[in-house]
Amino acid sequence: MNLTVLKAVLGICISFSIYGQVSQSPKLVVGIVVDQMCYDYLYRFQEKFSDSGFVKLMKEGTNCRNTHYNYVPTYTGPGHASIYTGTTPSNHGIVGNQWFVKSKGISVNCVSDHKVKTVGSNSKKGECSPHRLLSNTITDQLKLTYKDAKVISISIKDRGAILPGGYLSNGTYWFDKKEGKMITSDFFRKELPLWVKEFNDLDYPSKSMTNVWETLYPISTYSESEPDDSKYEALLPGKSKPVFPYDLSVVPEARKYNIFTSTPYANTYLTDFAITSILSESLGLGKQTDFLCISYSSTDILGHAFGPYSVELEDMYLRLDLELSRLIKTLEDKVGKENFVLFLTADHAVVPVPQYLVDKKLPGGYLNLEEKTIELNELLQVKFGSKFIQSNVNNNIYLDDKTIQLLGIDKAELIDFIKNEIYKWDGVKEVFTNKDLTLDCAKSEWSNMVRQGYVRDRSGDLIFILQPGCLTEYSDKSHTGTSHGSAFNYDTHVPLLWYGKGMKGKEVFRKINITDITATLTHILNLQTPNSTTGNPILELLEE
Repeated sequence: MNLTVLKAVLGICISFSIYGQVSQSPKLVVGIVVDQMCYDYLYRFQEKFSDSGFVKLMKEGTNCRNTHYNYVPTYTGPGHASIYTGTTPSNHGIVGNQWFVKSKGISVNCVSDHKVKTVGSNSKKGECSPHRLLSNTITDQLKLTYKDAKVISISIKDRGAILPGGYLSNGTYWFDKKEGKMITSDFFRKELPLWVKEFNDLDYPSKSMTNVWETLYPISTYSESEPDDSKYEALLPGKSKPVFPYDLSVVPEARKYNIFTSTPYANTYLTDFAITSILSESLGLGKQTDFLCISYSSTDILGHAFGPYSVELEDMYLRLDLELSRLIKTLEDKVGKENFVLFLTADHAVVPVPQYLVDKKLPGGYLNLEEKTIELNELLQVKFGSKFIQSNVNNNIYLDDKTIQLLGIDKAELIDFIKNEIYKWDGVKEVFTNKDLTLDCAKSEWSNMVRQGYVRDRSGDLIFILQPGCLTEYSDKSHTGTSHGSAFNYDTHVPLLWYGKGMKGKEVFRKINITDITATLTHILNLQTPNSTTGNPILELLEE
């Protein structure tokens, strides 16, 4: 063989070798969603974080610092579905945590399914499935391509586990707040695996509720938060003030497991369950890539009650940081850093407590939707002869089509009247009709975001959005706690950290949509793009 031919052969061999290395997928992907995590928490609490949790991911991994949701409503169900399908609610169909079904006259939960049965307890908390999800997920695509791949999805919340795991998971598990166990439904499995049964037998939730929750560090050092005694925070059972310490043993038995989910001990519980699943299912040790989906829910449950500037929330994140450290160490010890890819993001962020904003002389406030809906229905009764508003869910107005037809009312005229009346409400920024949202071109950034969250037979006849810093309220006018769901940056701007195989220590500042996560995983895993994905791959993660 002459020298020229030898060089050519060697070149081909080297090319194949390099190609094989580049195209080889990780053995395990770990997707972490921290429910209601604001982007700035990474930096507000950074000095108190350990070096082996959030900070490790930020410094040794790729930090996508300008990641946003590109639709409304920004809720838990749509968020998880969008992360794992790579598209918006307009395609995957999860337009809220719940929505109104006109034909049945009821609101439905995004994952409720009364055709399936609970597995693992005697309650009905397991009557859930992904049957309302209209698109497949990256985890479904992995299972379609490689039948031996394992997908395990876990969360405290049912929707936080079900929507990421998709239709084809090997195990999807969530917490039963009635019986204090991890459960599933017979949509996924006919019985719990032995390792889940043994985990439940440890009875960690009950044992945790004998604890006294105190701050991890001296409370005087929590300068990143407002004073502990705050009028903007809700009260836990047995408390006359929302202050540390919290003696959990005084919580009534009937509320024990419900309150457990709002404590940092629930994050510890879920981390224990995640680590147990890695070891028991031998994740990352097979021939094909496995996928573990973890959604930490307690950050959201506590966040609603106490708000983003509370000592309670800061302490929860400092403790969650230690849980991430445990999880990362397990992955590195059992799977190896070069064998897994981990990403961490959030399903939405949150607005500061509106009353807090008002007291700071910042834009914000409340719209009493219950009162406004009653007033509007009375106006409709006078002008059109009936109260046509059937339901109001997530700022979606659903009209009674049967009565409209029965009375021969011009629906377009009715909708225009309602639209004009809603514009008169203090705190309303924009109102969109279903006709507005089906036009070819969006009129503004706000209408486009609403369009991306709109599904004709699931969304309302009209959808309105509020001004920045505003929330709807109902009968409760305590003005404590907060919520989310808007198109504004305080709800849409979330962390996105990547760590592990091939992930370099760098920062990316260009705008990235939440739908780009699955589009990126598609190439990391060498898969066909999931059926409705509209996101674009994050090239900074793939080019090298």
